[in-house]
Order: sequence, then structure tokens, then C-alpha cells
Amino acid sequence: MKKKILILGSEGQIGSHLCDFFKNKKKYQIIRFDIILGKKFDIRSFNNSNLEKTIIKSDFIFFLAFDVGGSRYLKKYQNSYDFLINNLLILTNTFSLLKKYKKKFIFASSQMSNMDFSPYGTLKRLGEEVTKSLNSVSVKFWNVYGIEKNLEKSHVITDFILMALKKKKISMLTSGKESREFLYASDCSEGLFTIMNNFYFFSKSKKELHLTTGKRIKIIEIAKIIKKLLKKRMLNISIQPAKADDNLQKNKNNLPDKFFRKYWQPKYSITEGIDKIIDYYQN
Repeated sequence: MKKKILILGSEGQIGSHLCDFFKNKKKYQIIRFDIILGKKFDIRSFNNSNLEKTIIKSDFIFFLAFDVGGSRYLKKYQNSYDFLINNLLILTNTFSLLKKYKKKFIFASSQMSNMDFSPYGTLKRLGEEVTKSLNSVSVKFWNVYGIEKNLEKSHVITDFILMALKKKKISMLTSGKESREFLYASDCSEGLFTIMNNFYFFSKSKKELHLTTGKRIKIIEIAKIIKKLLKKRMLNISIQPAKADDNLQKNKNNLPDKFFRKYWQPKYSITEGIDKIIDYYQN
């Protein structure tokens, strides 16, 4: 009997990579659930019988669904009514069913969850607290990057690569002096798989689980890596930084908890990950 794995937000950046990851795992049956698949997959809908039936038959759940995108998307929408209500409905409807049927799950949080000036961070912190009350596990993601299909919500690395390929230049929104930690989506999937397989241990440990490389890099350096990789492919591009500073995180830089790194290590360097994404979009 295959273990049924429900991925809420299966068509998103992390969810789609996680679905691909499980394709080679014969012991598991993946159940995809995402609003992109149709109206009956809209978690925001009250009394969604499809969501309830799917949760009932699932053995384990990855709660990745959220109205979110890269910094460009967050800056534009995170203070809007629709953004706030969409995510509150996703949280309320999903958590109520997870509690009702006592399901084991992993909640996708963010390293921004302690940044109370950010509505997105506040919502993720709320999700962490509810997850804790249900004795399940929340994971803080640190700027996961990979192949993206919804380009309205795309993140900085995808934005830079597509600009470079289409326009032969990277027009930045900031000076690029701000630094972030980036994690390739395949490594993220490996980390989530590790947590699922050791769920009871991590749920009882009460430790914060951070999925990140622990290596900080400036955004301007990301642009330079893309430029260097494309030069090897006989494509010369220019980089155009802006004068503005990034204010999404208000210069607040967290330090990741190293606890989870005892049990999982990322495999891909930032250059290797970016090179794979360039391959995809060029093809």
C-alpha cells in the first residue's frame, strides 16, 4: 500500500519541485491540490468538500499553499485586502480540517516570520503558532529558488535570468547591496522529505527548522553570476543597478538556526542551481 502524500500548493514553486522529487519514490502516491487545477481546488472556499475528502484520505500533508511571490509581488500586494483575506482563509480552512482529522503535516513558514512590520511575515508567524498548537512541524524557508511557471509571482533569480535572456540586460529594482541566503528547490525537497520521514523526532524536538544553505550573498553578486554563466554561452549582457535600497526586510537580517543542518545538507551551490535554471529557460 502506497503512502498517500497530499501537497497543498502543488503547482507553486516549491510544490511543483516536491511533486517531481516524489516521482522517483515508488512507495508514495502524490495527491496534487492547487487553485491552478480548477475551482474545486480553491482552499479559500468555505465548506470545500473536495479539500475535506482529500485531507481525510491523505497519510501526510505538506501545507505549502499560500498567496505569495517574490519581493516584487510582496511589495505590491502584501498590504492589500485581497492578499490578507486570501491567506487568512487558506490558513483557517486548512487548519480546521487538519485539526478535525488529526493529520500529520508540515507547514511552510518563512525566515520573515519574526518581522512584524511585514503582513506576510505576521501571517506566517500566525501559521507557526497554530501548527505548534497541533503538535506538528513548521519549517522556515529562506529564499527558495527554482523553475517558476507563474511569472507574475516570480522571484529575483528567475526575474534576472528572464531579463537577461530576453533583453540582454538585468535591470535591477535596487542597488543590490542587500544580501540573502538562497536554497535550490531540489535541496529544499530533500529537506522536506527528511523531516517527513523523521516527523515524530522533529515535532518533539521543539527546535526551529530552517531550510537554508547558511551562505549569504548580495543580490548584485547574483546578477554577476548570471552574467558570467551566460557569457560562457556566448551571450553578453549588462547589469543596471538602481539607486534605491531594498526595504522589504528593512535591513533586518536573521541568523538561521543550525540545528537541522545536523540531519540534512544542501547539495547545490548557488552557481550550479542558477545554471540549471538557465538551461530550462533557454530550452
